[in-house]
Amino acid sequence: MTMSELERFASWVEDLIRQRGYDIDSPRGGGKSRLADEAGVHRAAITRLLQGQSMPDLETTRRLAHVLRVPVRDMLIRSGRLSEEDLPLPDLGGGELDTAAPPRRLTLEEAAAGLGVPREQWDMFIRVAGQFLPADADSARGSAGHGSAAAKG
Repeated sequence: MTMSELERFASWVEDLIRQRGYDIDSPRGGGKSRLADEAGVHRAAITRLLQGQSMPDLETTRRLAHVLRVPVRDMLIRSGRLSEEDLPLPDLGGGELDTAAPPRRLTLEEAAAGLGVPREQWDMFIRVAGQFLPADADSARGSAGHGSAAAKG
């Protein structure tokens, strides 16, 4: 990774941190410490990233993605560690048309995973998002009936 790639990534993360309400500009704002505490990482890792000194390790990247509410996939691609080709999005049936079978709908579990919803919040996501699906979309509510029951309850 070149220095300019690290600097671009650091700038992107810095913008995300500010957008999420962490005060990282004032010396006593406590934003770096609060972010580190919420992510369960060392404050030094946050400081090194923001100063463009080093890339966080994979676990730190995962934890920051969770706290900053961005998919880990986006963090990894933006960091330059992996490309979009390395982390393809699931095929949602928008490719070749097969007139014999209707396109497969995205399940709510797949939507939660694709949107980066934390695993512990999937049930709530499925219940809320399921309310917006048309009545004939029961098959899209979840796999093996799991999401369907959660979406209706």
